[in-house]
Amino acid sequence: MAKFKLRRYILYYLGRAAAFLIYLLPVRLSVYLASFLGRIAFRILKKYRRLTIENLKTAFGGEKTDEEIEAIARRVFENLAMNAAELVNFPKITKGNLDKWVTISDPAILDEAVKRGKGIIILTAHFGNWELVGLTLREKEYRGCVIGRRIYFDKYDAWLNRLRRLHDVNVIYRDESPRKALKALKDNQIVGIVADQDVDSVEGVFVNFFGHPAYTPAGPVVLARVTGASLIPALMVREGGRHVLRVERPVELVDTGNKEQDLVTNTQKWSDIIEGYIRKYPDQWVWMHRRWKTKPHEL
Repeated sequence: MAKFKLRRYILYYLGRAAAFLIYLLPVRLSVYLASFLGRIAFRILKKYRRLTIENLKTAFGGEKTDEEIEAIARRVFENLAMNAAELVNFPKITKGNLDKWVTISDPAILDEAVKRGKGIIILTAHFGNWELVGLTLREKEYRGCVIGRRIYFDKYDAWLNRLRRLHDVNVIYRDESPRKALKALKDNQIVGIVADQDVDSVEGVFVNFFGHPAYTPAGPVVLARVTGASLIPALMVREGGRHVLRVERPVELVDTGNKEQDLVTNTQKWSDIIEGYIRKYPDQWVWMHRRWKTKPHEL
């Protein structure tokens, strides 16, 4: 156990040292170098390379060749490395230069939802550079917070949250009282949720995801039904050297009176939107997560 903790500290401080050096470089250069390092990581991290390719084959089996899948997997690692370089450079982003980094595709959708006065649930995914979603919305003066999980190593968790708070992005942890999220929505704020992973410790339902049953958090739909908040999928897409926050129309929730079935139907609706983005930009999703880990017979 002691060796395991020591290893975490060593990796953390090595990471902080690397982050300091990256921060000293111009942003474009640091992101370019990160892309190169991502290719190296693809070769070195055999466990995660294998899992990424395995999941890509599960999703695209019969649709893409082995060569195409390996190329996508390599770009997945490149994208994650570029995300890390951009995260380190968050202190350089200001209200004045944000538009050089990010464009919002349709802010009118958000503005219309704000006018409804019942709050907004922004539903996003571990896609593109998802950490930019909260930053962008706060710098554009949309009030709110994000729901997240505690990272296993508290020093890294604290460092990440310091970077977030530079742009007034506040985190409500999953193990905290849900009243905080309810209050934010009651105050007509945004609550951001990243809900694209198999987390068996939270309430969920099985929906179809790339042709396979996937255990998916039910919280976004439950929260939207309880509060009347708009449920809006929004994903940060990397396009060249910039990003576009693609904002979708609010999900129209079905209400047949059958609560259990409606929960599945409505969760499927937003899951289909996320799948559509992943199909279009497969190299921008985090494929090394075991998305189909939980099986229907296990619950």
